[in-house]
Amino acid sequence: DEGALAAAAATAIERPFDRSDYEKTVSRAREYIIGTEVGMIYRLKKAHPDREFYPLSDEAICQNMKKTTLPDVLRALQTLEPRVVVPEEIAVRARGAIERMLRVKV
Repeated sequence: DEGALAAAAATAIERPFDRSDYEKTVSRAREYIIGTEVGMIYRLKKAHPDREFYPLSDEAICQNMKKTTLPDVLRALQTLEPRVVVPEEIAVRARGAIERMLRVKV
């Protein structure tokens, strides 16, 4: 038994990974330590009932994520409101995180 595989939000990944990374680790693992919002664990268990998922922290709860509903998302996409403006230095870092997530190939 190799123990649990630690998984974190894609924003924490320093380099892109590809299918070979996935096949060598994720496909064999049966237990995972999840380092993102604990609400994700329910979805992961539902999608993979044969695997075990554990939160890195039981305190990783995003109150704002809990407030967002699908109708809210639909309305925001249709109206492009509310408009969110962030300082450029934060936008640059956020853009980098999004680009890393988009490079992930699994």
